[in-house]
Amino acid sequence: MNIEESNIANLPTTHGNFQIQSFKEHHKEHLVIFSKNLGDVVNIRVHSECLTGDAIGSLKCDCQAQLNFSLDYINKNSGMVIYLRQEGRNIGLLNKVNAYALQDKGFNTIEANHQLGFQADERTYEIVEYILNKFNIKKINLITNNPHKIESLPNIEIIKRIPVVVGANENNKGYLKVKKEEMGHLL
Repeated sequence: MNIEESNIANLPTTHGNFQIQSFKEHHKEHLVIFSKNLGDVVNIRVHSECLTGDAIGSLKCDCQAQLNFSLDYINKNSGMVIYLRQEGRNIGLLNKVNAYALQDKGFNTIEANHQLGFQADERTYEIVEYILNKFNIKKINLITNNPHKIESLPNIEIIKRIPVVVGANENNKGYLKVKKEEMGHLL
């Protein structure tokens, strides 16, 4: 892998004081947000970018709530959020908005991706293992509801899964139902 790494910088946030580092993989720049003292077993959240949710507060998904939960969790318990630039399950922002338009016509999130010629989930996680190795992290508690993320880290010892409990709203109930029933998320 040809990865370019930034320096480490301090990042005070509304969730707490963290450190950050960026990892550039091809044209994608990923961000790692972490507490200073990580320990032997590190609490890790692998979070894929969701501009509409994370930055704008879209109620169509639970992404911002999951990110906020994770940042609060690592602030209290130490750990790391690996923020991957894989917008729209890695179909990109333009295609994500097109998928939203199809959802407005009655397609669910998986059906919309299929209509656009994509799999239900196009994300990859190779960079995660690279980052964990860079920080010499071998054992983790994975903050996730997605069993695919657990399977995607075969060379890392996952001690336990920490569920992300954030609740639903009127706008994302159907989305969460599809994640649970069709994608196997542990909600």
